Amino acid sequence: MERIFRKLFIILIFSIFCAVVQAQNIYEPYIPQENEVIFNQSSFPIDVIDPQSSTNAKGANYPGLRGANQLVVYTPAFGFRTNTNEFGTEAVITGDTVSALSGADSLIPANGIVISGHGKAKKWINENVMVGSKIYIDTENKLITSYITSDTFLYGAREKVKEVDNMMFYYAKNSSINQRKAEQNLNRAKEYIFRAQKDSNDSQKYASKAIEYADLAMSTVIPYNPYELKGVWIRPTYYSMEEIVSVLDRLADAGINNIFIETYYHGQTIFPSRTMSEYGFIKQNPEYAGFDPLRIWITEAHRRGIKVHIWFETFYVGNKPPESNPKYILAVKPEWANYQKRNVDSETIPYSVSEHNGYFIDPANPEVQAFLYNLIDEIILRYRPDGINLDYIRYPQSLAPNYSNYDMSNWGYTKYAREEFKKMYEIDPVELTDDDALWYQWKMYRAGKVTDFVRRIGRLARMNGITATAVIFPNQQMAYDTKLQDWKTWSTNDFIDGFTPLLLTCDDKTAMNLLGNVLRSKAAGTKLYAGLFVTFMNGSNADLIKQIHASRRCAVNGLIIFDYAHLKDSYVDVLTQSIFRPISREVYSRGSRRGR
Repeated sequence: MERIFRKLFIILIFSIFCAVVQAQNIYEPYIPQENEVIFNQSSFPIDVIDPQSSTNAKGANYPGLRGANQLVVYTPAFGFRTNTNEFGTEAVITGDTVSALSGADSLIPANGIVISGHGKAKKWINENVMVGSKIYIDTENKLITSYITSDTFLYGAREKVKEVDNMMFYYAKNSSINQRKAEQNLNRAKEYIFRAQKDSNDSQKYASKAIEYADLAMSTVIPYNPYELKGVWIRPTYYSMEEIVSVLDRLADAGINNIFIETYYHGQTIFPSRTMSEYGFIKQNPEYAGFDPLRIWITEAHRRGIKVHIWFETFYVGNKPPESNPKYILAVKPEWANYQKRNVDSETIPYSVSEHNGYFIDPANPEVQAFLYNLIDEIILRYRPDGINLDYIRYPQSLAPNYSNYDMSNWGYTKYAREEFKKMYEIDPVELTDDDALWYQWKMYRAGKVTDFVRRIGRLARMNGITATAVIFPNQQMAYDTKLQDWKTWSTNDFIDGFTPLLLTCDDKTAMNLLGNVLRSKAAGTKLYAGLFVTFMNGSNADLIKQIHASRRCAVNGLIIFDYAHLKDSYVDVLTQSIFRPISREVYSRGSRRGR
Protein backbone atom coordinates (compact mmCIF):
# COMPACT_ATOMS: atom_id res chain seq x y z
CA MET A 1 0.00 0.00 0.00
CA GLU A 2 2.84 2.39 0.90
CA ARG A 3 4.45 1.69 -2.47
CA ILE A 4 1.18 2.56 -4.27
CA PHE A 5 0.89 5.86 -2.40
CA ARG A 6 4.51 6.65 -3.21
CA LYS A 7 3.85 6.06 -6.92
CA LEU A 8 0.72 8.20 -6.82
CA PHE A 9 2.63 10.97 -5.09
CA ILE A 10 5.39 10.86 -7.72
CA ILE A 11 2.79 10.98 -10.51
CA LEU A 12 1.09 13.96 -8.86
CA ILE A 13 4.35 15.87 -8.46
CA PHE A 14 5.33 15.12 -12.05
CA SER A 15 1.89 16.31 -13.32
CA ILE A 16 2.21 19.55 -11.38
CA PHE A 17 5.74 20.03 -12.72
CA CYS A 18 4.58 19.49 -16.31
CA ALA A 19 1.68 21.91 -15.85
CA VAL A 20 3.99 24.59 -14.43
CA VAL A 21 6.51 24.12 -17.26
CA GLN A 22 3.76 24.31 -19.87
CA ALA A 23 2.23 27.41 -18.27
CA GLN A 24 5.65 29.10 -18.34
CA ASN A 25 5.56 28.99 -22.15
CA ILE A 26 3.34 32.08 -22.22
CA TYR A 27 6.18 34.05 -20.59
CA GLU A 28 8.75 33.12 -23.25
CA PRO A 29 8.96 34.97 -26.59
CA TYR A 30 7.53 32.88 -29.38
CA ILE A 31 10.05 31.42 -31.82
CA PRO A 32 8.61 30.17 -35.14
CA GLN A 33 9.41 26.60 -36.08
CA GLU A 34 11.16 25.69 -39.33
CA ASN A 35 8.95 26.39 -42.39
CA GLU A 36 6.39 28.14 -40.16
CA VAL A 37 4.96 31.41 -41.52
CA ILE A 38 3.77 34.29 -39.27
CA PHE A 39 0.69 35.90 -40.82
CA ASN A 40 -0.07 38.39 -38.05
CA GLN A 41 1.67 39.67 -34.92
CA SER A 42 -0.06 42.15 -32.63
CA SER A 43 0.45 43.46 -29.08
CA PHE A 44 -1.82 45.11 -26.53
CA PRO A 45 -1.16 46.55 -23.04
CA ILE A 46 -2.25 44.51 -20.02
CA ASP A 47 -4.11 46.49 -17.38
CA VAL A 48 -3.83 43.98 -14.57
CA ILE A 49 -2.96 40.36 -13.83
CA ASP A 50 -5.21 38.60 -11.28
CA PRO A 51 -7.10 41.76 -10.25
CA GLN A 52 -8.15 42.53 -6.69
CA SER A 53 -10.46 45.30 -5.54
CA SER A 54 -7.49 46.95 -3.81
CA THR A 55 -5.23 46.82 -6.90
CA ASN A 56 -7.75 47.57 -9.66
CA ALA A 57 -10.04 50.40 -8.60
CA LYS A 58 -11.32 50.77 -12.17
CA GLY A 59 -12.86 47.31 -11.99
CA ALA A 60 -13.88 47.25 -8.33
CA ASN A 61 -17.62 47.42 -9.06
CA TYR A 62 -17.67 44.99 -11.97
CA PRO A 63 -17.92 41.17 -12.11
CA GLY A 64 -14.49 39.58 -12.26
CA LEU A 65 -13.02 42.97 -11.29
CA ARG A 66 -12.60 43.79 -14.99
CA GLY A 67 -13.25 47.47 -15.69
CA ALA A 68 -14.28 49.32 -18.84
CA ASN A 69 -11.89 48.91 -21.79
CA GLN A 70 -9.53 46.80 -19.71
CA LEU A 71 -7.51 43.77 -20.75
CA VAL A 72 -7.15 41.47 -17.76
CA VAL A 73 -5.10 38.29 -17.40
CA TYR A 74 -6.43 35.60 -15.06
CA THR A 75 -4.10 32.85 -13.81
CA PRO A 76 -4.99 29.83 -11.64
CA ALA A 77 -3.97 31.97 -8.65
CA PHE A 78 -7.11 34.05 -9.22
CA GLY A 79 -9.42 31.09 -8.75
CA PHE A 80 -11.44 28.49 -10.60
CA ARG A 81 -13.09 30.88 -13.11
CA THR A 82 -13.04 34.53 -14.18
CA ASN A 83 -16.52 35.54 -12.86
CA THR A 84 -16.88 38.14 -15.64
CA ASN A 85 -20.10 39.29 -17.35
CA GLU A 86 -21.28 38.93 -20.95
CA PHE A 87 -20.08 42.32 -22.19
CA GLY A 88 -16.54 41.25 -23.01
CA THR A 89 -14.72 38.41 -24.70
CA GLU A 90 -12.17 35.89 -23.47
CA ALA A 91 -9.52 33.54 -24.80
CA VAL A 92 -8.48 30.41 -22.91
CA ILE A 93 -4.76 29.68 -23.26
CA THR A 94 -3.35 26.25 -22.51
CA GLY A 95 0.44 26.33 -22.40
CA ASP A 96 1.13 29.09 -24.92
CA THR A 97 -1.68 28.23 -27.36
CA VAL A 98 -5.25 29.54 -27.50
CA SER A 99 -7.38 26.46 -26.99
CA ALA A 100 -10.81 28.11 -26.90
CA LEU A 101 -12.59 31.43 -27.33
CA SER A 102 -15.25 32.22 -24.78
CA GLY A 103 -17.48 35.11 -23.84
CA ALA A 104 -17.59 35.33 -20.07
CA ASP A 105 -16.95 33.54 -16.79
CA SER A 106 -14.43 31.17 -18.35
CA LEU A 107 -12.84 28.25 -16.55
CA ILE A 108 -9.17 29.01 -15.86
CA PRO A 109 -7.00 26.04 -16.91
CA ALA A 110 -4.55 24.70 -14.34
CA ASN A 111 -1.78 24.84 -16.94
CA GLY A 112 -2.63 28.15 -18.54
CA ILE A 113 -4.44 31.46 -18.29
CA VAL A 114 -7.47 33.35 -19.55
CA ILE A 115 -7.19 36.75 -21.20
CA SER A 116 -10.34 38.84 -20.89
CA GLY A 117 -11.18 42.10 -22.63
CA HIS A 118 -13.89 44.75 -22.58
CA GLY A 119 -14.40 47.62 -25.01
CA LYS A 120 -11.14 48.41 -26.84
CA ALA A 121 -9.49 45.31 -25.40
CA LYS A 122 -12.41 43.15 -26.55
CA LYS A 123 -12.00 44.59 -30.06
CA TRP A 124 -8.29 43.73 -30.06
CA ILE A 125 -8.94 40.13 -28.97
CA ASN A 126 -11.67 39.67 -31.60
CA GLU A 127 -9.39 40.98 -34.37
CA ASN A 128 -6.06 39.40 -33.39
CA VAL A 129 -6.69 36.20 -31.43
CA MET A 130 -8.07 32.93 -32.72
CA VAL A 131 -8.00 29.29 -31.69
CA GLY A 132 -4.42 28.14 -32.29
CA SER A 133 -2.83 31.58 -31.79
CA LYS A 134 0.45 31.63 -29.91
CA ILE A 135 0.53 33.95 -26.89
CA TYR A 136 3.46 35.71 -25.19
CA ILE A 137 3.04 37.61 -21.90
CA ASP A 138 5.68 40.24 -21.10
CA THR A 139 5.08 40.74 -17.37
CA GLU A 140 7.81 43.38 -16.98
CA ASN A 141 6.29 45.71 -19.58
CA LYS A 142 2.72 44.44 -19.03
CA LEU A 143 2.23 43.58 -22.69
CA ILE A 144 0.55 40.67 -24.44
CA THR A 145 1.47 39.56 -27.96
CA SER A 146 -0.57 37.28 -30.19
CA TYR A 147 0.94 35.44 -33.15
CA ILE A 148 -1.20 33.97 -35.93
CA THR A 149 0.95 31.50 -37.84
CA SER A 150 0.57 28.81 -40.45
CA ASP A 151 0.40 26.34 -37.54
CA THR A 152 -2.48 28.36 -36.04
CA PHE A 153 -4.77 27.52 -38.94
CA LEU A 154 -3.69 23.88 -38.93
CA TYR A 155 -4.33 23.67 -35.18
CA GLY A 156 -7.83 25.10 -35.64
CA ALA A 157 -8.60 22.72 -38.50
CA ARG A 158 -7.38 19.66 -36.61
CA GLU A 159 -9.37 20.62 -33.53
CA LYS A 160 -12.51 21.14 -35.62
CA VAL A 161 -12.16 17.76 -37.32
CA LYS A 162 -11.56 16.11 -33.95
CA GLU A 163 -14.74 17.73 -32.59
CA VAL A 164 -16.82 16.49 -35.53
CA ASP A 165 -15.37 12.99 -35.17
CA ASN A 166 -16.40 12.96 -31.51
CA MET A 167 -19.91 14.19 -32.35
CA MET A 168 -20.34 11.55 -35.05
CA PHE A 169 -19.29 8.85 -32.60
CA TYR A 170 -21.80 10.18 -30.03
CA TYR A 171 -24.71 10.22 -32.49
CA ALA A 172 -23.74 7.04 -34.41
CA LYS A 173 -26.36 5.03 -32.51
CA ASN A 174 -29.06 7.06 -34.29
CA SER A 175 -27.96 5.71 -37.71
CA SER A 176 -29.48 8.83 -39.27
CA ILE A 177 -29.07 9.88 -42.88
CA ASN A 178 -27.24 12.95 -41.57
CA GLN A 179 -24.25 10.76 -40.72
CA ARG A 180 -23.58 9.97 -44.38
CA LYS A 181 -23.71 13.61 -45.39
CA ALA A 182 -21.47 14.54 -42.46
CA GLU A 183 -18.95 11.85 -43.41
CA GLN A 184 -18.65 13.20 -46.95
CA ASN A 185 -17.82 16.70 -45.72
CA LEU A 186 -15.52 15.45 -42.98
CA ASN A 187 -13.46 13.45 -45.48
CA ARG A 188 -13.05 16.58 -47.61
CA ALA A 189 -11.87 18.45 -44.50
CA LYS A 190 -9.22 15.79 -43.82
CA GLU A 191 -8.01 16.01 -47.42
CA TYR A 192 -7.43 19.76 -47.05
CA ILE A 193 -5.59 19.27 -43.75
CA PHE A 194 -3.21 16.92 -45.57
CA ARG A 195 -2.57 19.61 -48.22
CA ALA A 196 -2.02 22.28 -45.54
CA GLN A 197 0.57 20.10 -43.81
CA LYS A 198 2.55 19.75 -47.04
CA ASP A 199 2.49 23.44 -48.04
CA SER A 200 3.15 25.98 -45.23
CA ASN A 201 2.87 28.98 -47.58
CA ASP A 202 -0.67 28.00 -48.57
CA SER A 203 -1.56 26.43 -45.24
CA GLN A 204 -3.97 29.25 -44.40
CA LYS A 205 -5.93 28.64 -47.62
CA TYR A 206 -6.07 24.87 -47.24
CA ALA A 207 -6.72 24.92 -43.47
CA SER A 208 -9.53 27.42 -44.01
CA LYS A 209 -11.11 25.06 -46.55
CA ALA A 210 -10.71 22.21 -44.07
CA ILE A 211 -12.55 24.24 -41.41
CA GLU A 212 -15.25 25.13 -43.94
CA TYR A 213 -15.96 21.46 -44.71
CA ALA A 214 -15.71 20.47 -41.05
CA ASP A 215 -18.31 23.14 -40.27
CA LEU A 216 -20.59 21.70 -42.95
CA ALA A 217 -20.18 18.26 -41.43
CA MET A 218 -20.89 19.62 -37.95
CA SER A 219 -24.12 21.31 -39.09
CA THR A 220 -25.63 17.99 -40.19
CA VAL A 221 -24.31 15.57 -37.58
CA ILE A 222 -26.74 16.58 -34.79
CA PRO A 223 -30.15 14.99 -35.44
CA TYR A 224 -33.53 16.65 -35.05
CA ASN A 225 -35.25 16.13 -31.69
CA PRO A 226 -39.04 16.53 -32.01
CA TYR A 227 -39.56 16.58 -28.24
CA GLU A 228 -37.39 19.50 -27.14
CA LEU A 229 -38.42 23.12 -26.69
CA LYS A 230 -36.75 25.26 -29.37
CA GLY A 231 -37.08 28.87 -28.35
CA VAL A 232 -35.81 32.41 -28.71
CA TRP A 233 -36.03 35.51 -26.52
CA ILE A 234 -37.44 38.51 -28.41
CA ARG A 235 -37.44 42.20 -27.62
CA PRO A 236 -40.45 43.14 -29.75
CA THR A 237 -39.10 46.21 -31.56
CA TYR A 238 -41.68 45.80 -34.33
CA TYR A 239 -44.49 48.29 -34.66
CA SER A 240 -46.97 46.88 -37.15
CA MET A 241 -48.82 43.65 -37.71
CA GLU A 242 -46.94 43.11 -40.97
CA GLU A 243 -43.55 43.23 -39.20
CA ILE A 244 -44.69 40.84 -36.46
CA VAL A 245 -46.11 38.37 -38.98
CA SER A 246 -42.87 38.47 -40.96
CA VAL A 247 -40.82 37.65 -37.85
CA LEU A 248 -43.13 34.79 -36.88
CA ASP A 249 -43.03 33.33 -40.40
CA ARG A 250 -39.23 33.35 -40.29
CA LEU A 251 -39.20 31.70 -36.86
CA ALA A 252 -41.73 29.04 -37.85
CA ASP A 253 -39.66 28.24 -40.94
CA ALA A 254 -36.55 27.98 -38.72
CA GLY A 255 -38.22 25.35 -36.54
CA ILE A 256 -38.74 27.59 -33.48
CA ASN A 257 -41.70 26.33 -31.44
CA ASN A 258 -41.59 28.69 -28.43
CA ILE A 259 -40.99 32.44 -28.19
CA PHE A 260 -40.26 34.53 -25.11
CA ILE A 261 -41.68 38.00 -25.71
CA GLU A 262 -40.27 40.84 -23.61
CA THR A 263 -43.53 42.27 -22.29
CA TYR A 264 -42.60 44.23 -19.18
CA TYR A 265 -39.13 45.74 -19.40
CA HIS A 266 -37.37 48.90 -18.21
CA GLY A 267 -40.39 49.48 -16.00
CA GLN A 268 -42.87 49.72 -18.88
CA THR A 269 -45.30 47.42 -20.70
CA ILE A 270 -45.65 46.92 -24.44
CA PHE A 271 -49.44 46.73 -24.05
CA PRO A 272 -51.85 49.33 -22.58
CA SER A 273 -51.97 48.20 -18.96
CA ARG A 274 -54.80 48.83 -16.56
CA THR A 275 -52.51 48.02 -13.62
CA MET A 276 -49.83 50.50 -14.67
CA SER A 277 -52.47 53.18 -15.10
CA GLU A 278 -54.04 52.52 -11.68
CA TYR A 279 -50.69 53.04 -9.99
CA GLY A 280 -50.10 56.29 -11.86
CA PHE A 281 -47.29 54.84 -13.99
CA ILE A 282 -46.88 55.08 -17.76
CA LYS A 283 -49.82 53.13 -19.16
CA GLN A 284 -47.91 51.78 -22.16
CA ASN A 285 -44.43 52.18 -23.57
CA PRO A 286 -44.86 55.15 -25.96
CA GLU A 287 -43.04 53.25 -28.71
CA TYR A 288 -46.11 50.99 -29.05
CA ALA A 289 -48.78 53.70 -28.78
CA GLY A 290 -51.80 53.13 -30.99
CA PHE A 291 -51.80 49.34 -31.08
CA ASP A 292 -51.47 46.28 -28.89
CA PRO A 293 -48.46 44.24 -30.08
CA LEU A 294 -48.85 41.56 -27.39
CA ARG A 295 -52.29 40.60 -28.71
CA ILE A 296 -50.87 40.24 -32.22
CA TRP A 297 -47.82 38.25 -31.09
CA ILE A 298 -49.92 35.73 -29.19
CA THR A 299 -52.70 35.39 -31.78
CA GLU A 300 -50.38 35.03 -34.76
CA ALA A 301 -47.89 32.77 -32.95
CA HIS A 302 -50.66 30.38 -31.95
CA ARG A 303 -51.84 30.24 -35.57
CA ARG A 304 -48.40 28.93 -36.47
CA GLY A 305 -48.27 26.41 -33.62
CA ILE A 306 -45.78 28.51 -31.64
CA LYS A 307 -46.18 28.88 -27.88
CA VAL A 308 -45.72 32.29 -26.24
CA HIS A 309 -44.05 32.98 -22.89
CA ILE A 310 -44.14 36.40 -21.22
CA TRP A 311 -40.56 37.55 -20.65
CA PHE A 312 -40.90 39.68 -17.51
CA GLU A 313 -38.15 41.87 -15.96
CA THR A 314 -39.29 41.52 -12.37
CA PHE A 315 -37.28 43.80 -10.06
CA TYR A 316 -35.42 45.82 -12.73
CA VAL A 317 -36.94 49.12 -13.90
CA GLY A 318 -34.45 50.40 -16.48
CA ASN A 319 -31.47 52.73 -16.58
CA LYS A 320 -33.09 56.10 -17.16
CA PRO A 321 -32.99 58.45 -14.14
CA PRO A 322 -36.36 58.55 -12.35
CA GLU A 323 -36.48 62.34 -12.57
CA SER A 324 -36.44 62.21 -16.39
CA ASN A 325 -40.14 61.30 -16.47
CA PRO A 326 -42.69 62.08 -13.71
CA LYS A 327 -44.54 58.82 -14.43
CA TYR A 328 -41.57 56.49 -14.17
CA ILE A 329 -42.10 53.93 -11.41
CA LEU A 330 -39.42 55.35 -9.13
CA ALA A 331 -40.56 58.91 -9.79
CA VAL A 332 -44.04 58.04 -8.53
CA LYS A 333 -42.85 55.59 -5.85
CA PRO A 334 -39.31 56.58 -4.76
CA GLU A 335 -39.81 54.61 -1.53
CA TRP A 336 -39.72 51.42 -3.64
CA ALA A 337 -36.10 51.95 -4.67
CA ASN A 338 -33.43 49.43 -3.75
CA TYR A 339 -30.33 50.73 -1.94
CA GLN A 340 -26.78 49.50 -1.64
CA LYS A 341 -25.03 49.57 1.74
CA ARG A 342 -22.34 51.95 0.47
CA ASN A 343 -24.95 54.55 -0.54
CA VAL A 344 -27.66 53.83 1.99
CA ASP A 345 -27.87 57.54 2.97
CA SER A 346 -27.79 58.86 -0.59
CA GLU A 347 -30.23 61.69 -1.32
CA THR A 348 -30.61 60.41 -4.87
CA ILE A 349 -31.80 56.95 -5.88
CA PRO A 350 -28.76 54.74 -6.59
CA TYR A 351 -28.22 52.61 -9.67
CA SER A 352 -26.16 49.47 -10.20
CA VAL A 353 -22.94 50.37 -11.98
CA SER A 354 -22.27 46.78 -13.04
CA GLU A 355 -25.75 46.34 -14.58
CA HIS A 356 -26.13 48.99 -17.28
CA ASN A 357 -26.37 51.69 -14.56
CA GLY A 358 -29.80 50.23 -13.92
CA TYR A 359 -32.33 50.93 -11.17
CA PHE A 360 -34.00 48.22 -9.11
CA ILE A 361 -37.05 48.04 -6.84
CA ASP A 362 -37.17 46.39 -3.43
CA PRO A 363 -38.29 42.72 -3.27
CA ALA A 364 -38.86 43.06 0.49
CA ASN A 365 -41.50 45.77 0.11
CA PRO A 366 -45.00 44.19 0.09
CA GLU A 367 -46.29 47.04 -2.10
CA VAL A 368 -43.72 46.15 -4.75
CA GLN A 369 -44.73 42.49 -4.65
CA ALA A 370 -48.43 43.36 -4.85
CA PHE A 371 -47.89 45.61 -7.88
CA LEU A 372 -45.87 43.01 -9.79
CA TYR A 373 -48.32 40.22 -8.88
CA ASN A 374 -51.26 42.31 -10.10
CA LEU A 375 -49.46 43.12 -13.35
CA ILE A 376 -48.70 39.47 -14.09
CA ASP A 377 -52.25 38.52 -13.15
CA GLU A 378 -53.56 41.11 -15.62
CA ILE A 379 -51.37 39.71 -18.40
CA ILE A 380 -52.49 36.13 -17.76
CA LEU A 381 -56.21 36.92 -17.60
CA ARG A 382 -56.24 39.28 -20.60
CA TYR A 383 -53.90 37.50 -23.00
CA ARG A 384 -53.77 33.84 -21.96
CA PRO A 385 -50.08 33.19 -22.75
CA ASP A 386 -48.52 29.76 -22.49
CA GLY A 387 -46.00 30.71 -19.83
CA ILE A 388 -44.35 33.34 -17.64
CA ASN A 389 -40.55 33.68 -17.73
CA LEU A 390 -39.34 35.65 -14.70
CA ASP A 391 -36.16 37.61 -15.43
CA TYR A 392 -34.25 39.82 -12.95
CA ILE A 393 -35.82 37.70 -10.26
CA ARG A 394 -33.11 38.67 -7.81
CA TYR A 395 -31.31 41.57 -6.13
CA PRO A 396 -28.73 43.67 -8.00
CA GLN A 397 -25.35 42.02 -8.22
CA SER A 398 -22.77 42.46 -5.47
CA LEU A 399 -19.14 41.44 -5.36
CA ALA A 400 -18.25 37.88 -4.36
CA PRO A 401 -17.77 37.16 -0.62
CA ASN A 402 -14.00 36.79 -0.95
CA TYR A 403 -13.59 40.53 -1.70
CA SER A 404 -12.83 42.87 1.17
CA ASN A 405 -15.74 45.25 0.51
CA TYR A 406 -18.31 42.50 -0.05
CA ASP A 407 -20.77 43.79 2.56
CA MET A 408 -20.57 47.36 1.22
CA SER A 409 -21.47 46.13 -2.26
CA ASN A 410 -24.62 44.32 -1.06
CA TRP A 411 -28.12 45.60 -1.87
CA GLY A 412 -31.41 45.60 0.03
CA TYR A 413 -30.80 48.37 2.59
CA THR A 414 -34.19 49.97 2.16
CA LYS A 415 -36.21 51.68 4.86
CA TYR A 416 -38.81 48.91 4.87
CA ALA A 417 -36.31 46.03 4.99
CA ARG A 418 -34.14 47.63 7.66
CA GLU A 419 -37.11 48.31 9.95
CA GLU A 420 -38.60 44.83 9.51
CA PHE A 421 -35.27 43.10 10.08
CA LYS A 422 -34.62 45.24 13.18
CA LYS A 423 -37.97 44.17 14.63
CA MET A 424 -36.97 40.54 14.10
CA TYR A 425 -33.35 40.65 15.33
CA GLU A 426 -33.08 43.96 17.25
CA ILE A 427 -30.33 45.32 15.02
CA ASP A 428 -30.21 47.53 11.95
CA PRO A 429 -28.58 45.44 9.15
CA VAL A 430 -26.49 48.49 8.23
CA GLU A 431 -24.50 47.78 11.38
CA LEU A 432 -23.69 44.23 10.25
CA THR A 433 -20.64 43.08 8.34
CA ASP A 434 -20.20 39.73 6.67
CA ASP A 435 -18.16 38.57 9.69
CA ASP A 436 -21.10 38.99 12.09
CA ALA A 437 -23.16 36.04 13.26
CA LEU A 438 -26.41 37.64 12.05
CA TRP A 439 -25.11 38.21 8.52
CA TYR A 440 -26.43 34.79 7.51
CA GLN A 441 -29.92 35.75 8.72
CA TRP A 442 -29.70 39.03 6.78
CA LYS A 443 -28.91 37.11 3.60
CA MET A 444 -31.70 34.63 4.26
CA TYR A 445 -34.16 37.46 4.93
CA ARG A 446 -33.54 39.11 1.56
CA ALA A 447 -33.27 35.89 -0.46
CA GLY A 448 -36.49 34.72 1.18
CA LYS A 449 -38.36 37.75 -0.15
CA VAL A 450 -37.47 36.79 -3.72
CA THR A 451 -38.36 33.17 -3.03
CA ASP A 452 -41.75 34.21 -1.65
CA PHE A 453 -42.55 36.05 -4.89
CA VAL A 454 -41.49 33.06 -6.99
CA ARG A 455 -43.77 30.84 -4.91
CA ARG A 456 -46.74 33.18 -5.43
CA ILE A 457 -46.23 33.48 -9.19
CA GLY A 458 -45.72 29.72 -9.54
CA ARG A 459 -49.04 29.14 -7.80
CA LEU A 460 -50.77 31.80 -9.94
CA ALA A 461 -49.44 30.20 -13.13
CA ARG A 462 -50.60 26.72 -12.17
CA MET A 463 -54.04 28.01 -11.21
CA ASN A 464 -54.32 29.27 -14.80
CA GLY A 465 -52.81 26.24 -16.50
CA ILE A 466 -49.60 27.86 -17.73
CA THR A 467 -45.92 27.27 -16.94
CA ALA A 468 -43.71 29.42 -14.76
CA THR A 469 -39.97 29.50 -15.52
CA ALA A 470 -37.16 31.64 -14.17
CA VAL A 471 -33.96 33.08 -15.58
CA ILE A 472 -31.18 31.97 -13.24
CA PHE A 473 -27.41 32.14 -12.93
CA PRO A 474 -26.02 28.58 -13.12
CA ASN A 475 -23.49 28.73 -10.28
CA GLN A 476 -25.88 28.10 -7.40
CA GLN A 477 -23.64 29.36 -4.59
CA MET A 478 -22.51 32.43 -6.55
CA ALA A 479 -26.12 33.26 -7.47
CA TYR A 480 -27.03 33.16 -3.79
CA ASP A 481 -23.97 35.07 -2.55
CA THR A 482 -23.98 37.86 -5.14
CA LYS A 483 -27.62 38.13 -6.25
CA LEU A 484 -29.55 36.55 -3.36
CA GLN A 485 -31.14 34.22 -5.90
CA ASP A 486 -31.90 31.00 -4.01
CA TRP A 487 -33.07 28.97 -7.00
CA LYS A 488 -32.22 25.63 -5.38
CA THR A 489 -34.97 26.27 -2.83
CA TRP A 490 -37.42 27.19 -5.59
CA SER A 491 -36.73 23.84 -7.25
CA THR A 492 -36.67 21.55 -4.23
CA ASN A 493 -39.98 23.03 -3.00
CA ASP A 494 -41.60 22.81 -6.45
CA PHE A 495 -42.31 26.55 -6.60
CA ILE A 496 -41.27 26.76 -10.27
CA ASP A 497 -41.76 24.57 -13.36
CA GLY A 498 -38.45 25.19 -15.09
CA PHE A 499 -35.18 27.11 -15.27
CA THR A 500 -33.72 29.05 -18.19
CA PRO A 501 -30.08 29.47 -17.04
CA LEU A 502 -27.91 32.07 -18.77
CA LEU A 503 -24.89 30.44 -20.41
CA LEU A 504 -22.82 33.58 -20.89
CA THR A 505 -20.12 31.99 -22.99
CA CYS A 506 -19.21 30.86 -26.50
CA ASP A 507 -17.28 27.86 -25.20
CA ASP A 508 -19.07 24.50 -25.14
CA LYS A 509 -16.96 23.10 -22.29
CA THR A 510 -17.82 26.06 -20.08
CA ALA A 511 -21.48 25.74 -21.07
CA MET A 512 -21.50 22.07 -20.11
CA ASN A 513 -19.87 22.88 -16.78
CA LEU A 514 -22.53 25.54 -16.08
CA LEU A 515 -25.36 23.17 -16.97
CA GLY A 516 -23.78 20.58 -14.71
CA ASN A 517 -23.95 23.07 -11.85
CA VAL A 518 -27.72 23.37 -12.34
CA LEU A 519 -28.28 19.65 -12.75
CA ARG A 520 -26.48 18.90 -9.48
CA SER A 521 -28.62 21.35 -7.49
CA LYS A 522 -32.10 21.28 -9.02
CA ALA A 523 -34.83 18.75 -8.26
CA ALA A 524 -35.62 16.12 -10.88
CA GLY A 525 -39.05 17.60 -11.54
CA THR A 526 -37.74 21.05 -12.49
CA LYS A 527 -37.25 21.27 -16.24
CA LEU A 528 -34.06 22.74 -17.68
CA TYR A 529 -33.88 24.86 -20.83
CA ALA A 530 -30.37 25.96 -21.84
CA GLY A 531 -30.16 29.71 -22.44
CA LEU A 532 -27.59 30.07 -25.24
CA PHE A 533 -25.81 33.44 -25.62
CA VAL A 534 -23.59 32.53 -28.59
CA THR A 535 -25.52 34.70 -31.05
CA PHE A 536 -25.55 37.70 -28.70
CA MET A 537 -21.78 37.36 -28.28
CA ASN A 538 -21.29 37.05 -32.04
CA GLY A 539 -19.84 33.57 -31.76
CA SER A 540 -19.29 31.35 -34.77
CA ASN A 541 -21.81 28.94 -36.25
CA ALA A 542 -19.65 26.13 -34.89
CA ASP A 543 -19.80 27.64 -31.38
CA LEU A 544 -23.60 27.50 -31.54
CA ILE A 545 -23.63 23.90 -32.76
CA LYS A 546 -21.16 22.78 -30.10
CA GLN A 547 -23.21 24.38 -27.33
CA ILE A 548 -26.35 22.67 -28.61
CA HIS A 549 -24.43 19.40 -28.61
CA ALA A 550 -23.22 20.09 -25.05
CA SER A 551 -26.80 20.85 -23.98
CA ARG A 552 -28.10 17.67 -25.59
CA ARG A 553 -25.44 15.67 -23.74
CA CYS A 554 -26.79 17.15 -20.50
CA ALA A 555 -30.28 15.91 -21.45
CA VAL A 556 -31.89 19.34 -21.19
CA ASN A 557 -35.58 19.80 -21.99
CA GLY A 558 -34.93 22.45 -24.60
CA LEU A 559 -32.85 25.31 -25.95
CA ILE A 560 -33.54 29.05 -25.91
CA ILE A 561 -31.43 31.44 -28.00
CA PHE A 562 -30.61 34.94 -26.81
CA ASP A 563 -31.78 36.80 -28.73
CA TYR A 564 -33.77 37.32 -31.93
CA ALA A 565 -32.05 40.62 -32.76
CA HIS A 566 -28.77 38.70 -33.09
CA LEU A 567 -30.17 35.62 -34.85
CA LYS A 568 -28.44 36.17 -38.19
CA ASP A 569 -29.38 34.24 -41.31
CA SER A 570 -26.14 32.24 -41.04
CA TYR A 571 -27.24 30.89 -37.65
CA VAL A 572 -30.70 30.02 -39.00
CA ASP A 573 -29.11 28.24 -41.98
CA VAL A 574 -27.07 26.07 -39.62
CA LEU A 575 -30.02 25.30 -37.34
CA THR A 576 -32.22 24.23 -40.24
CA GLN A 577 -29.69 21.79 -41.70
CA SER A 578 -30.97 19.18 -39.24
CA ILE A 579 -30.88 20.45 -35.64
CA PHE A 580 -34.17 22.38 -35.66
CA ARG A 581 -35.75 20.84 -38.74
CA PRO A 582 -35.87 17.20 -39.83
CA ILE A 583 -34.34 16.27 -43.19
CA SER A 584 -36.41 13.95 -45.34
CA ARG A 585 -34.80 11.22 -47.42
CA GLU A 586 -36.13 12.89 -50.53
CA VAL A 587 -34.33 16.15 -49.70
CA TYR A 588 -31.14 14.25 -48.90
CA SER A 589 -31.30 12.31 -52.18
CA ARG A 590 -31.72 15.50 -54.20
CA GLY A 591 -28.78 17.01 -52.34
CA SER A 592 -26.63 13.95 -53.05
CA ARG A 593 -27.38 14.05 -56.76
CA ARG A 594 -26.49 17.75 -56.89
CA GLY A 595 -23.22 16.96 -55.11
CA ARG A 596 -22.26 14.47 -57.83
